[in-house]
Amino acid sequence: MRAISQDAHGAPEVLAQVVLPRPTPTPGRILVAVRAAGVNPTDWKHRAAGLFLGRLPLVLGWDVSGVVEAVGFGVTLFKPGDEVFGMLPYPHGVGSHAEYVTGPARAFAHKPAGIDHVQAGALPLAALTAYQAVVDTASVRAGQRVLVHAAAGGVGHLAVQIAKSRGAYVIGTAGAPKHDFVRSLGADEVVDYRTTDFRNAVQDIDMVLDPLSGDTRTRSLDVLRPGGVLVSLLPGTDPDEAANAAARQVRVETLLVEADHAGMNAVADLVASGSLRAHVEAVFPLADAAKAHALGETGRTAGKIVLTVP
Repeated sequence: MRAISQDAHGAPEVLAQVVLPRPTPTPGRILVAVRAAGVNPTDWKHRAAGLFLGRLPLVLGWDVSGVVEAVGFGVTLFKPGDEVFGMLPYPHGVGSHAEYVTGPARAFAHKPAGIDHVQAGALPLAALTAYQAVVDTASVRAGQRVLVHAAAGGVGHLAVQIAKSRGAYVIGTAGAPKHDFVRSLGADEVVDYRTTDFRNAVQDIDMVLDPLSGDTRTRSLDVLRPGGVLVSLLPGTDPDEAANAAARQVRVETLLVEADHAGMNAVADLVASGSLRAHVEAVFPLADAAKAHALGETGRTAGKIVLTVP
């Protein structure tokens, strides 16, 4: 099978198309013929620096949408020919930027019939991250006020939609050129982070989703009401954060996304109901994975970038 692999860490040019043996599904796993696979910030960060995965050579990719080719012993959820989408277990289950990939059956769900593989391939990692933050961690409910940082980004634009589906009042931060896009997702307000300190624009927030960390994470404590929760996707850097959070009577959580069959089914239900849709900024063939990484690293895209496998 064709796959995108790297023998060193570094710039996008370390990515190369190679030929590898096609995997075989072991018990409890399925073999998926990949039709589309999202490219996420974690992909280019792992490509550049290794992060959780120091091993080389390395095939990146956690998002998968495709067709079940074969199932391992004991799998009852899927049959060959089923269209599925899912997230390989993060971080060590990596490998979807290839023609075929194996993964635990329960990391997948049936692909919603109303979307194609490109749309489905854009969703899993970012949508699960957003769902696990908004629903599983913060238990957002109707009438609450939610602040989503980087609201035009891969996780952010899905979190806006998920929070709105829960009946929340949603405020997003984004650069001015992306304000119309964020409003089109259902955001009630948008703050230009480049010209405005969000602390001067919003207060009494029940939940903050922070994909950025650093100073944004520290300042976000100031806008939470007592009992609120800050869910960050990156570790904090403020040594006084715990004391500040306790003084404000708020909770701070750092989330690492998990593969989740129930979560994927919940995402599928939101898609089927029309409450959730991925915005796909660009599509590249598998062989052009390096170009996809280079575009993502510009930080100028909205939504997701997807690789397709003919």
